[in-house]
Amino acid sequence: MVMDCSDPDALVEFWSFALGYTLADTMDEYRVLVPAPGRDEGLYDKYGPVFVLAGVDTATSGKNRMHVDVHPADAEAHLTRLLQLGGTFVGERVERFGIWWQVMTDPEGNELCVVAGAQEPDEGEAGG
Repeated sequence: MVMDCSDPDALVEFWSFALGYTLADTMDEYRVLVPAPGRDEGLYDKYGPVFVLAGVDTATSGKNRMHVDVHPADAEAHLTRLLQLGGTFVGERVERFGIWWQVMTDPEGNELCVVAGAQEPDEGEAGG
């Protein structure tokens, strides 16, 4: 996944924390984030799903058509830390489907949702 932004360096700490990722490489205007060691290493190839912050000169002209949802173990603590890193709440917390989520933006206005309350299926239940 690649996200355009004005200042990739300014967003590395925010998105690294939001996703549980770490900075793997810096290539010109790109900052490459990969899952922190020990996170689902067997699911993907060498790094797992890569998240790239790509420095661009043009600002976003409208609403993001895609955003990231994160499901941290402690959603309240996650929200608190993202606010400390420059995130901003967008609207009120939404509760539906037995879960809640809070829409936020990063310091440049890119959207994400912090999600909590989803229940794992009971053993024996059919999934998906």
